[in-house]
Amino acid sequence: MEEPALLAPQLVTSQPVHDNAEAGLQVATQVREMRRIRHLSQRQLAGRMQVPRTYISKIENGKAIPTLGSLERLATALGIEVRQLVRDARSRRDEEVTTILSDPFLAEIAALLPHLDSLHRTLFFGAVRDAAVGRRRTA
Repeated sequence: MEEPALLAPQLVTSQPVHDNAEAGLQVATQVREMRRIRHLSQRQLAGRMQVPRTYISKIENGKAIPTLGSLERLATALGIEVRQLVRDARSRRDEEVTTILSDPFLAEIAALLPHLDSLHRTLFFGAVRDAAVGRRRTA
C-alpha cells in the first residue's frame, strides 16, 4: 500500500486574519513594532507625518484605520514600504519560512522530510524536539 504524498513542512506562527477589525489590529501592531524598532516616539513619528500625536496613538490602538494615503505617509516616515505595514499572517509566515530555509542545513532537512515514512518522521521530530529542550533520549 502506497503512503499518500506528504506536504512540505510549514511553520505556523500566527492565526489568519478573519475580518476588517483584525486587519486593522494587524496594521496597528505593525506600525507600533516598526516605530519601536526605529526608536521613535509617537510624537516623533507624528512630526515626520505632520499629524497630531493622538492620530498615531489611535492607529496603534486600533481606534483608527489609516487610509491608503496615510499608510503611504506612515511608510515613508518609517523608511519602509507600505506592504510591510499591511502584511497578513500568511505573508509574515512565508517570509519567516524563507528566512529559515535560507540556512543550507535546514533547507536540506526540509527537502528530505517528505521522503520519510511516518515512523521515521515521528522519530525525527521527536529527536529534534528533545534536542530543542535539552533532553537526551535513552534506549
